[in-house]
Amino acid sequence: MDLTLSTRETAGRTVIAVGGEIDVYTAPKLRDTISELVAGGSYRLVVDMEAVEFLDSTGLGVLVGGLKKVRAHDGALELVCTQDRLLKIFKITGLAKVFVIHDSVDSALG
Repeated sequence: MDLTLSTRETAGRTVIAVGGEIDVYTAPKLRDTISELVAGGSYRLVVDMEAVEFLDSTGLGVLVGGLKKVRAHDGALELVCTQDRLLKIFKITGLAKVFVIHDSVDSALG
């Protein structure tokens, strides 16, 4: 399964819609996208994970790395995720306390 990424500017934030699998093979694509956005001055990111089917530790590492990058500029990286299997990963790893996790893009932008 491939990783699909699309970005859009909304309400002063950049929404990254992610689909497919975030794993050891595809995570660098997401990391590069986040790095390019931060380098371009986007420090308020919302990662929409509603279409993500799989997430491994490499993917988690990319999200944590992205959070560190935007925080270095007083920014924020928030997630949109309602899938129980993904939320469970964030809870088990303790990352549910690190990331702000929303149940919709609208609430993330609100």
